[in-house]
Amino acid sequence: MSKAAYVVSTLLLLSVTGWPRDAVAQPAGDEAAAALKRDTARCSNQADVEACYNAIRRNSNDPALLVALGDALVRAQRFEDAIRNYRRAAVIAPGMSGTAAKISAAQEKMASRRVPIRTAGSAGTDKRFSNAAPEAQSH
Repeated sequence: MSKAAYVVSTLLLLSVTGWPRDAVAQPAGDEAAAALKRDTARCSNQADVEACYNAIRRNSNDPALLVALGDALVRAQRFEDAIRNYRRAAVIAPGMSGTAAKISAAQEKMASRRVPIRTAGSAGTDKRFSNAAPEAQSH
């Protein structure tokens, strides 16, 4: 390689490394705002629980996001978590309509999902289960 080519390539490398990085990349604030907007839309429209949690991390005091997270958790049948988020939204925005109804609906779904425990005297407990082979079976 000739001396002139060496000098030119060195100058090119130095000029590239001297460019400001912010001129090429987007500022961090724009990226965070875009991510919040994307996660909020996915949370509200698709009931994506993970997107809701990501949006809540960026904007933790937004009652509409908390309600959307609660709705997504109800769809995922995580009623206790949904009720907790609905209540948090009601504390942040007491005048927000519909949160009391959502709490009641989630509590009803949670109560209907619970299976009653059978007692010894209840029907259906007459059958005994065993790992032993039936008596009629020969080996």
